[in-house]
Amino acid sequence: MTVTASRKQLSPAWILFVLTGLNLFNYLDRYVLSAVLTPLQKDLGINDGQAGRLVTAFMIGYFVTSPVFGWLGDRCSRKWLIAAGIFVWSVGTILTGFAATFAMMLSFRVLVGLGEASYATISPSLISDSYAPTKRNNALTIFYVAIPVGAALGTIIGGIIAAKWGWRHAFIWAGSPGLLLALVMLPFAELKRGQAEGKTTEAAKRPSFRDIVNLFRISDYALVVLGYTAYTFALGAFGHWGPTFLHRAHGVAVDKAGEFFGAVLVVAGLVGTLIGGFAATAWQKRNRAGYAWTLGLSVLAAVPLAFGAFLASSTFWSMAFLAAAMFFLFLSTGPVNTLILETAPVNLRASAMAVSIFTIHLFGDMWSPEIVGRLADSFGGNLQKAVLILPVALIVASAFWLVLAVKTKRGPAHNSALP
Repeated sequence: MTVTASRKQLSPAWILFVLTGLNLFNYLDRYVLSAVLTPLQKDLGINDGQAGRLVTAFMIGYFVTSPVFGWLGDRCSRKWLIAAGIFVWSVGTILTGFAATFAMMLSFRVLVGLGEASYATISPSLISDSYAPTKRNNALTIFYVAIPVGAALGTIIGGIIAAKWGWRHAFIWAGSPGLLLALVMLPFAELKRGQAEGKTTEAAKRPSFRDIVNLFRISDYALVVLGYTAYTFALGAFGHWGPTFLHRAHGVAVDKAGEFFGAVLVVAGLVGTLIGGFAATAWQKRNRAGYAWTLGLSVLAAVPLAFGAFLASSTFWSMAFLAAAMFFLFLSTGPVNTLILETAPVNLRASAMAVSIFTIHLFGDMWSPEIVGRLADSFGGNLQKAVLILPVALIVASAFWLVLAVKTKRGPAHNSALP
């Protein structure tokens, strides 16, 4: 793509700042739903299984279209694809607030997922092309800090607005800023693919469909994504049902449960993501399996804490274990996305992210909220029993990532696609 000389290219720091800010709104819009589930269910007359299906609908729009955006992201203007994604997810969020029926609600959540697929697929590749490998994980860690912060803001703001003005206003106010934010990157020049490593010629080579399919023949990439799938299965249902679990199992008020869950997301998510990302970078400099060890060990540590959170009869201890488990789970946020990008060839980074998104959601959190909801229905509304499948999924995730760590330590460096 030819860029006019009159357009100035953003510096790496500004690219990171802008994309991180936009990612915050991405997750704010997504997590409003979990904060308003109880009044939404009452108003629309839907059961737990149907409430879980709202997330499934979002995931259909999200994961089904991600390979398309990955393919486009390795070929077309990324800033225009990002702008279109922001606009679409914002419109979908606003329309969710006007849904009169369950069927309308499902269609609007699909629209939100479609818009977010464009952004989530393409933005990490822009950051990857802005920072050299030695600084890339720290940059991506900062970018993904927006996940807990945005999710927390969505949970807190959604709960407060719903309590005062109703759940519909929560979606309308959350989605409105995106209509303007979609324009923020358009005035600036397009970033060249591969420029951070001086591999613009290699990056300019357009990958074939076979190249994309063959990503899973890269064993390290496959292990990262398989572990991420089990992790996402657990975390997706964890985030969706968290406030509702506290309300049902321990009698915490809906707005207070949302505020607590949001506060934990901010503190545990922010601190955990930063500590995990920067510590993994330091570990990777001394041990080429540093990223993988961070993934496997942090998730393994979260398993007994998650069991404790769901089984504790004391409200205090349930909340304490819940907060601790979330802290350990967020330690892996930066390194897992760095490994997804760095185990793939430089001209396949958007596609590698897209294939990962497609896989982790198709086999992960597309179904887990609904599965937990269906289990709760089958247990007579006992959500406390249903959520016990989530720590089991974390054990599976940890196993894949520990295998990757051992393999990376014993064999050649995982990053054969990079210099």
